Amino acid sequence: MARIHELRDGVYVIGTDNWRLNSGLIVGSQRALVIDTGAGPRQGREILAAVREITQLPLTVVNTHAHYDHYMGNAAFQRAGVVEFWAHKACGAAMRQHGDFQRSFVSTQEPEMGDGEGLDTQLVFPTNTVPGNGRRPSLTRIELGDKLVTLFFLGLGHTDNDVCVGVADIVFCGDLVEEGADPSFEDSYPQRWVETLRALAALERYKVFVPGHGSPVSSTFVLQQADTMALALKRAEQSDTAAHGTLTASMYRLPYQAGVARIFLDRLATVRTETAASEPQPANSEQMQPQSQGIRQ
Repeated sequence: MARIHELRDGVYVIGTDNWRLNSGLIVGSQRALVIDTGAGPRQGREILAAVREITQLPLTVVNTHAHYDHYMGNAAFQRAGVVEFWAHKACGAAMRQHGDFQRSFVSTQEPEMGDGEGLDTQLVFPTNTVPGNGRRPSLTRIELGDKLVTLFFLGLGHTDNDVCVGVADIVFCGDLVEEGADPSFEDSYPQRWVETLRALAALERYKVFVPGHGSPVSSTFVLQQADTMALALKRAEQSDTAAHGTLTASMYRLPYQAGVARIFLDRLATVRTETAASEPQPANSEQMQPQSQGIRQ
C-alpha cells in the first residue's frame, strides 16, 4: 500500500514498495502535478489511487528521466484522463529507443508490462518537453493555479535527461540524488554528474531535496554525494595512471560497493571512449605538410 507524506501544504511524497520509488504530488487550486508513475500498470494504479485519495483535480504528469520505474506507469494515468506528460526532450527519445527492451527489467513485479500485454501496458511518451542539451541549464514553468512549479534541467548526470521539479522550498530530484543506496551509473556521466549535483545544491531557495529512492535530504547530503563521486573519479584516474593491464575494481579503492564500483568503472571507460570519438580529429600529418614542388624556401 502506498505511503503518503505531506511535506508542505499541498506537496506530497508518495512512496511505493517496488524499487523503493518516491513519486511526488503537487496540488494547486486548479490542477495537480504527479511526478513519476512507477514501473507498470500495477504500481501506476497504486500511485494513482493514492493521488485520488488526496485530490480529484485534473492531473499533469512529469517523468524525471527515462528509466522504467519512473515512466512505465504512464498508461494508467492516461486511461484516467491525463493528456499532458512532461519530460526532457532526450527522455522521449530514450523511451522510444529503449522502452521495449526495458520491459525485461520489470517482468517479476509487473508481469503484464514485461509481456506488453493487457490493460495499461502500452508505452506513453511525453507530449511536452523541457529543452536543454547539457551545455547550459534550462527550465520551464507550469501553473497549477495558486502554485507555480519549475521544471529544470541542470546538465548531464544520472542520465542525459534528468529533470528536477521545484515548488516552494522543495525540489524533487529523480535519481540525480539517491539516499540509502549507492548511485546507479549504468548510463550516467560521472564527471558531469558531480558538476550537476553541486549546481543543484547551490540553489539556495530549496531546503528539502526529494530523491527518486530513499528519504528526503538536505543540500549537505547532495554535496556529500558529489564529493564521494569526485573522490571515486580521482582514485580511478590515479589508478589508471599508476597501473597497466587489467585492473579489478578493488584496486581502485572506490567508495562504493563492489558491484556498483565495477559498473562505475565500465561506464567511465565508455564515456571516455565516446568523448574521444566525438572530438574533432587532427588532420593527417602528411596532409598538413606543404608540398615541396613549386615552393621556394
